[in-house]
Amino acid sequence: MQQHVHLIIDNAADWQPYYPSQSLLTASEYLQSAHLQSRYHVLNLCNDLSYLSTGYYVSLLAEARGQRVMPSVATINDLTNFSHYQLLINTADRSLTKYLQSYDQKSLSLLICFGLCEQPELASFARQIFERYPCPILKVELEFSGRWHINKLTSGALNELSDEQQSFFGNSLDHFSKRVWRKARTRKEYRFDLAILYNPDEAIPTSDKKALAQFIKAAKEADIEAELITANDFNRLLEFDALFIRETTRINHYTYHFAKKAEANGMVVIDHPDSIVKCANKVFLTELLDKHKVATPKTELLLSQSEIDYQAIGERLGYPVVLKIPDGSFSIGVEKAESLEQFKQVAAELFKQSTILLAQEFMKTEYDWRIGVLNNRPIYACQYFMARNHWQIYNHSESSSRGKSGSFATLGVHQAPKDVVRLALQATRLIGDGLYGVDIKQTPKGPVVIEINDNPSIESGVEDKHLGYELYRLIMADFGRRLDEY
Repeated sequence: MQQHVHLIIDNAADWQPYYPSQSLLTASEYLQSAHLQSRYHVLNLCNDLSYLSTGYYVSLLAEARGQRVMPSVATINDLTNFSHYQLLINTADRSLTKYLQSYDQKSLSLLICFGLCEQPELASFARQIFERYPCPILKVELEFSGRWHINKLTSGALNELSDEQQSFFGNSLDHFSKRVWRKARTRKEYRFDLAILYNPDEAIPTSDKKALAQFIKAAKEADIEAELITANDFNRLLEFDALFIRETTRINHYTYHFAKKAEANGMVVIDHPDSIVKCANKVFLTELLDKHKVATPKTELLLSQSEIDYQAIGERLGYPVVLKIPDGSFSIGVEKAESLEQFKQVAAELFKQSTILLAQEFMKTEYDWRIGVLNNRPIYACQYFMARNHWQIYNHSESSSRGKSGSFATLGVHQAPKDVVRLALQATRLIGDGLYGVDIKQTPKGPVVIEINDNPSIESGVEDKHLGYELYRLIMADFGRRLDEY
């Protein structure tokens, strides 16, 4: 990954304790350098970040130039106004709670540099503060008055660091962005940098290792250098120009936090956070599709706090009835009830996971269609067959890996029924212009949408069976187009 970082300081003397770097600019040099490319990252290390100070204008002009800057003007303003309120510490952070319980004083001062803290026991707390207030140097004062709270939170200054703190700052910056110190290597330089977020330990990954390698290869052809990152790289996200999430997304999850941070900083991102919100919750998706008259199975909402007439619902939907929790994926949280008694039993169990359930008519088919859509264009078509002796594609009760999922067939989009492809496009236009996988059942009355996946599986030898490497090239070329338009 090629990284373009400018370190902005007030005076050259402030950098004397650290390694020389060609990335250094004084604030006055930066403010007069309007020609700098917009894709540069800016680390504002000015000592004074107060309103309308030189340091403030560095961040202000960086944003006006379309550059990603830390701290942003919003962060500077948040820190300036922090004295107007007290922030209680997160008691769920066990390491912080344990540390403070053994701490015998009423106040504690901390130095946080790029999300790292001198006290290793407080690493989680430091990371949380930095993620909420992204600023290179933060000074935190904790105070106890009945409860521990953050009494003061300010930006720190290079010229106020002690010798020991200078070493800590240098190490933290090196950890945050090692590329600042590295000499340019004699290799091809790519125009853009792409972060591919994945989880190497995910039980059912959205892309396997071979597929991820194909994405990285195809990215280079689009003049993009792609790098695999994990949840631990949240603080590095702004080193990149774009984010591609290849992990099962959820709203209350770090995948959504990555997407939101990327969006807030003007990065190209797939899955876009709006797509995650719209697709991750089946209640939202059901209402959206119903409002726009997109064909779906008959569905009713069950609310745990309301009286539920199971008999009437069962008669309207017919048996068996399918019950779903709103945010399940890969057939998790989806059950089938064959009778009124079983309907009540299954609902009672699922209500332990969610206060709202969806009851849906059962549609028996040999397979589900999956139409892959990118930027309102169909790019692949698959048939996912039901697992052996099971009514779903995934059978999580099956012990052997062979029986856990059904077989598949991959076809060209032109080989899929036109009404299926048309319905998939009708559905995804309501979500956005990202990458989606639309699950559709063909019925005697026409095709119906079962689900829209904002993070569809693309596995080597499955979804790419028909197009091969061309599928990865199409997706990376779309990233290149988006980055060019940015």
